[in-house]
Amino acid sequence: MCVICGFVGCGRYKEAHATRHWKETQHCYALELETRRVWDYAGDNYVHRLIQSKTDGKLVELNHHGHHDSDGCCSCECGTDPGFSETILNSKVEAIVNEYNDLLTSQLEDQKMYFESLLQDVEEEIERETKEAVEKALCQNPRLMKLKVRFDKYVEEKKFHDDINDNLTRNKEIWEAKIVEIEEREKKAQKMKDEEISELEEQIATLMESIET
Repeated sequence: MCVICGFVGCGRYKEAHATRHWKETQHCYALELETRRVWDYAGDNYVHRLIQSKTDGKLVELNHHGHHDSDGCCSCECGTDPGFSETILNSKVEAIVNEYNDLLTSQLEDQKMYFESLLQDVEEEIERETKEAVEKALCQNPRLMKLKVRFDKYVEEKKFHDDINDNLTRNKEIWEAKIVEIEEREKKAQKMKDEEISELEEQIATLMESIET
């Protein structure tokens, strides 16, 4: 019985259903129902160490060598399928490749984190040294210090004027929106007045006709 999906089939020395299932799905672990041992098709051996004894139910160590059936064939160390060895080799190669890829990925990730930390340390050190060099140069040259003070003052003034400009721009947009709203309201009021005047003119015309008649 397949340990992965529960498929039940005959062993390799009967109908070989379990072997074909392994080749088709790569589910390499199969439980031998009679002995409760687990067979690894990829490793071509039993993979467990303890089994439950049929006599007293205790766990006992399993002999890893295969047992011989009544027909003299060992159940774990021989095979009659010509493609069986090739399938085993392919499974082992695939397992090695997967393990190598996982190891390589882990190593690359570690190297990435290591060099990123080094780069961050270098950037912080450069920034600190640059700041110290600027401060040292300013302290050694009074003229540069005065220029820096004036520069900082101009920067603050520029920021102040930029804030005022932003506020004026926002206020301008608000007032423009209000003007548009007032114009729309005036247009609606004028339209209502025109409609009322037109209605009154029609009423007057009707009244004049009735008087003349």
